[in-house]
Amino acid sequence: MTFGFAPSSAASLSTSAASATRVLEPAEWAAAGIPLLRNPREVVGGLHVRHRPGPATVVVAVLDPDERLRASASFTRRPAPADGWMFRNVLLSQLRRVIPHDLRRRTPVRTAVLLYCRDGDAQWTEEDGAWMWGLRDACTLHGLRCGAYITLTRDGWQVLGEDRGGRHPGVGSAPEPFATSEAPPRIPRTGGAPSEVLRRAAAR
Repeated sequence: MTFGFAPSSAASLSTSAASATRVLEPAEWAAAGIPLLRNPREVVGGLHVRHRPGPATVVVAVLDPDERLRASASFTRRPAPADGWMFRNVLLSQLRRVIPHDLRRRTPVRTAVLLYCRDGDAQWTEEDGAWMWGLRDACTLHGLRCGAYITLTRDGWQVLGEDRGGRHPGVGSAPEPFATSEAPPRIPRTGGAPSEVLRRAAAR
């Protein structure tokens, strides 16, 4: 004879309810005061060029106050139920790997954004809500401002919670040859032939 305990229906309901609270609805996300990107197309294009995301790829990036890319990491989302707590943990692990925390600051100055490349259309899903919850919580624990949540599908890209998006780039599209959000290289200020060439080019 084998003895065991089957999970009660009350326990199952409790677990389900806890998971449901780790999801942000679009209205909650819009009410959270997420800072708007000044140039979302440039940010999306820069991350697409750098990481070449495919389906189920997640890209988390940290921007400075001038919206220049300071650090980023990408990884593949493992097949598992959407859970904001689990997403928070993996995002926090990636952030700790690529950039020091800003917990000593009274007010966050750097912003984390999340780009998720997935199947389907650009409409909000419960999985998106779990990523939103995870991003917001990971930012709090790493001393960052919670920034935009962006989906990348075959239809293009979309900043959820905002009426901004575009057809390119999208899933499977080739990277576009335009500037990224990283700081541009500085022009050397030393003398010599290179400086003279640059000076003449600027005078034209």
